[in-house]
Amino acid sequence: MDSTVTTTPFSTLIRTASHEQHTEAESSTFMSDMLGGRLGVDAYARYTEQLWFVYRALEDGAQALREDPVAGPFIQPELMRAAELERDLAHLRGEGWRDGLRPLPATAAYAERVSECAREWPAGYIAHHYTRYLGDLSGGQIIRGTAEKTWGFERKGDGVRFYVFEQIPNPAAFKREYRELLDAVNADDLEKQRVIDECKRAFALNTAVFRELGEAFPLSA
Repeated sequence: MDSTVTTTPFSTLIRTASHEQHTEAESSTFMSDMLGGRLGVDAYARYTEQLWFVYRALEDGAQALREDPVAGPFIQPELMRAAELERDLAHLRGEGWRDGLRPLPATAAYAERVSECAREWPAGYIAHHYTRYLGDLSGGQIIRGTAEKTWGFERKGDGVRFYVFEQIPNPAAFKREYRELLDAVNADDLEKQRVIDECKRAFALNTAVFRELGEAFPLSA
């Protein structure tokens, strides 16, 4: 067993182990084009639709995990995003936004893996919880700023509410407390290594969604 798993805080191990995949996801062609203001609002709406499928899986799974000794401490109502996503989608697509809505194949695979972990492997669920929610609190704010500037959404208003955590007035403090939860997670070293591997898988699943979105919204040469 690698002694670093025992001596290094788990939150640090997770962050460093997934750094490469995190960078790859952030620098995908689709995300680069969107953050560069080179895509229309329809691309942003399609991206928001994909997020809804993933967060529905995360938050449907959360209900059954509230009392779980491993995942339970991470289930915090102030993080929940599905309602905000639905409000954004109603603004972007109209009240009938659910009609004919289908996930991309990569999104369906991602959401299914989240659901599977929620049902069968609470520690693995934490990996998905961490990669999504902490990412939204951090890098998600860059997307919000771009969306407001590029497509004229009201600041922190309809269309970008997904990125506005109204119940978390101090994101830095919240993230610090979240990392403390990770460091105290009820798992042995072998299980922690499996969670780190699942974090990498979560980023890979996310990158696959970006790839398919990039194929759906290619920039004209």
